[in-house]
Amino acid sequence: MADALSVIPASVLRNLSDKLYEKRKNAALEFEGIVKQLASSGDHEKISLVINLLTTEFVYSPHANHRKGGLIGLAAATVGLTSEAAQHLEQIVQPVLNSFSDQDSRVRYYACEALYNIAKIVRGDFIIFFNQIFDALCKLSADSDGNVQSAAHLLDRLVKDIVTESDQFSIEEFIPLLRERMNVLNPYVRQFLVGWITVLDSVPDIDMLGFLPDFLDGLFNMLSDSSHEIRQQADSALSEFLQEIKNSPSVDYSRMAEILVQRAASPDEFTRLTAITWINEFVKLGRDQLVPYYADILGAILPCISDKEEKIRVVARETNEELRAIKADPAETFDVGAILSITRRQLDSEWEATRIEALHWISTLLNRHRAEVLCFLNDIFDTLLKALSDSSDEVVLLVLDIHACIAQDPLNFHQLVVFLVHNFRVDHSLLERRGALIIRRLCVLLDAERVYRELSTILEGEADLDFACIMVQALNLILLTSSELSELRGLLKQSLVNAAGKDLFVSLYASWCHSPMAIISLCLLAQLLEPGRYIWLLKALYGLLMLLPQKSSAFTRLRTRLKTVPLCSFNSDQLKRASSGNPYSQILCHSGSQISEDGDITQDNRNLQNGINFASRLQQFEQMQLQHRMLAKSQAQSRISSASLSKEGPKAEPWRIPTSEGNRPLSRSSRRGVGQFQI
Repeated sequence: MADALSVIPASVLRNLSDKLYEKRKNAALEFEGIVKQLASSGDHEKISLVINLLTTEFVYSPHANHRKGGLIGLAAATVGLTSEAAQHLEQIVQPVLNSFSDQDSRVRYYACEALYNIAKIVRGDFIIFFNQIFDALCKLSADSDGNVQSAAHLLDRLVKDIVTESDQFSIEEFIPLLRERMNVLNPYVRQFLVGWITVLDSVPDIDMLGFLPDFLDGLFNMLSDSSHEIRQQADSALSEFLQEIKNSPSVDYSRMAEILVQRAASPDEFTRLTAITWINEFVKLGRDQLVPYYADILGAILPCISDKEEKIRVVARETNEELRAIKADPAETFDVGAILSITRRQLDSEWEATRIEALHWISTLLNRHRAEVLCFLNDIFDTLLKALSDSSDEVVLLVLDIHACIAQDPLNFHQLVVFLVHNFRVDHSLLERRGALIIRRLCVLLDAERVYRELSTILEGEADLDFACIMVQALNLILLTSSELSELRGLLKQSLVNAAGKDLFVSLYASWCHSPMAIISLCLLAQLLEPGRYIWLLKALYGLLMLLPQKSSAFTRLRTRLKTVPLCSFNSDQLKRASSGNPYSQILCHSGSQISEDGDITQDNRNLQNGINFASRLQQFEQMQLQHRMLAKSQAQSRISSASLSKEGPKAEPWRIPTSEGNRPLSRSSRRGVGQFQI
């Protein structure tokens, strides 16, 4: 200390801590001259003592003016050392860096000024302190004092210049510092960070693109900043990086893909648009490299297809098509199960467009990788069945297409019909609202006869007789009115002359016995729809007319229709037979059969290829109806018992018989569900 005091006049030391800036400045100039003389004589030991004196007695002094003077003195010493400052840089820079956290804003300001002057002298030698300086500048960029912020900005620009011209800068050491600060919310710090990213990316020898995954999420986070300027700066930086990715032969898509997937679900519209735009470019550029992230990317795209912003929807749809065009092999990291898991979740989306695209994906996977998809059938089957209750006709039709594709195998076909009947049983509204649409579409896709035979077999043994009755009535209504089942109706009309028609009639008859009206309709359809040959149709309809209340609309409609039947179509022999008694005479006369007095077909006629034992069928019907009557009786007794315990109990909602809209063909564009059950 004494040696240092011996080379510095007391007046200089006194003025260095004066409250007046001019005196401190003049003292600093004298300090500069003293250090310059010591450097020219090579007395670095005394120079070190002088710097130590400035640090201990001034920079670390409890008095603010002393600290200010010490900082000016250190900068002056550096100027005096010029090219020889490097060997004393550790002594000089560290006290200045410590002063950046001083409680006095004026001291912090002088610290910025001092380091600026020091940096101008040492330039490249300054790089060894870069990490510490960057940390200090990051904090100062958000300083509460505007003057300190301005001084820090000047210093920041100088440091950037030094870094861009230095060959000693280590990007590997810098990236961890940057990554740690990228999620800071302070707008000044964010501007500071984006500025450094942009500057370093402009340096040809620095590969910022290779480290992009380390700070990409932070840049995306800034896109939702409240400051327009920050959003603009972040977007500009991201656009520049995306362009570099397009021009780069080698890019690490994996880590960035994970970030983009997360950001595509951001609540901020601009962030979502930018993320989905990046994903779009990644899919085009990366293609097979993105196969391991296929499912994650799809999970980001599907919700965006229904985004409220049109730009996002357009890009998402384009990306979806690009992704679907990539034909990946399950043997090469392509996870069919993961894709199905994503689509299954998206089927619960509130947005119709997303649900539709999810179904398109399942259909695509079935076409390309049927065996692999069927391995996961248990995971998606319940969801696909649930989707049959969707409010969208297009969704329901797509689900049915998928079910039909799955049901190409006999086992899966049986399972589909069993589960479908089960769903109708437990969900009354599904049968009422969607029953006709579902059955008609399946008949188109899977062959109407096959579907009806399977349904009839299941319903024949149905334990819930009430449900069986209403289900048969629904199937009967579809059979009678739907254009898709015209061939099936044609086959039934050949029941007496065609073995296939007879076999179908017998197959349906067993379950149609659950409903008297359905069985009458089936019999009329199969045998009596040619009044010119079978006058019993007319007689049966007149019988029904007599049963209807005369003031009912049904009575009026049926009577009006019967009046339109021309009597000239019947000859006198037919009318005589119609009034003579046996209802089987007309039918079996046509097929060359004879009937005994009790109505049974004779032994010879039983051996006819297309003979139907009507007496046996009648007995089958009566047995089934007996079960229904016993059930009705049991239910009535149960209601009486319940009434004795409570005057009025809760009433279960009764089954409602659905109606059909007639013979109009199905159309995917239909919004009302043509042919659906309407209440």
